Amino acid sequence: MPLFPLSPSATAESPALVGLAKIAAESPLAVEKRATQYFRLASKSVLNRCASTRVPFTWTINPYRGCEFGCKYCYARYTHEYLGMENPAEFEEKIYSKERAGEILRSELAKDPAGAIAIGTATDPYQPAERIFQTTRGILETLRDFRGLRLSITTKSDLVRRDLDLLREIAQRSQLQVNMSVTTLRAELARRLEPRAPRPDLRLAAAAEVAQAGIAVGIFAMPILPGITDDAADLEALAQAAARLGGCTFAVNVLFLMPSAQKAFLPYLEAEFPHLVERYRRLYARGAYVRGRYVERIETLARELREKYGLTGHRSAAPAEPFAPVNQLRLFPPGALQPDCERKFPASG
Repeated sequence: MPLFPLSPSATAESPALVGLAKIAAESPLAVEKRATQYFRLASKSVLNRCASTRVPFTWTINPYRGCEFGCKYCYARYTHEYLGMENPAEFEEKIYSKERAGEILRSELAKDPAGAIAIGTATDPYQPAERIFQTTRGILETLRDFRGLRLSITTKSDLVRRDLDLLREIAQRSQLQVNMSVTTLRAELARRLEPRAPRPDLRLAAAAEVAQAGIAVGIFAMPILPGITDDAADLEALAQAAARLGGCTFAVNVLFLMPSAQKAFLPYLEAEFPHLVERYRRLYARGAYVRGRYVERIETLARELREKYGLTGHRSAAPAEPFAPVNQLRLFPPGALQPDCERKFPASG
């Protein structure tokens, strides 16, 4: 039985598909491998206005619908419901590339939309599909031709280094920050939480290359999973790594758990971390956001780490030596960590 109420399931007699669901159903299959199918999705727009006051940007760009990384906690699984798909697994099994994205974006930018643009807010722009479609690169080629934009790119993938040539050119004409999402430095834990995302050390090494190219880099410890990735020493090690690689910001955000994400995450929690079930029941009893002292404690810790390691928003000088850790544990002082998966992840705080 799920911990929280879930959205109602589809009825036995489903209505005729309309809108995005109809377009998705008619999208041609481009590639199929193992359990993943890749489709070409006809699109009319690429820029999406974001009305939320919780985020510092006005527009979002997501080159893909669906994400193959399969992160157990991913909030964006709900976006496949717009495509008529209720099974949360389809979010990582059916990936849609937005066709003509760069061309469409060019016409939208010609209208001079005001406000910051964030790329990769729902699905990763450098997920495996990018090697097939190069939709993100097409978008960057368009952005290169404009000046005075405020841009950010958020990813979990070291594939971002492929586009350093474009990123340098964009950064010369517009304000650009690349945010690397690293939930934990523990390789085995990362594999369990984000089964098909690149290892944390590969992400940090790629972020260092971006910083060495003179581009602002942020490290996002997002989401913070209560009792799993919220250990103060672990977060400090991540902030320290951000400073070492030449990062300028360090951001955190506690897990956002809406009903569509619950369908995938909660069974996982019950199987992998049963001792945390009751804690999550309490934390999310009032909705998808955690509130109160726990969030305040995490935000205070993050603020202290930013101040301690100089991650206050100003781009620091790139490190003199290449940042290429062999493995995550070398980022910690000797003996500071127990081996991966031997910790019990106590429900503290």
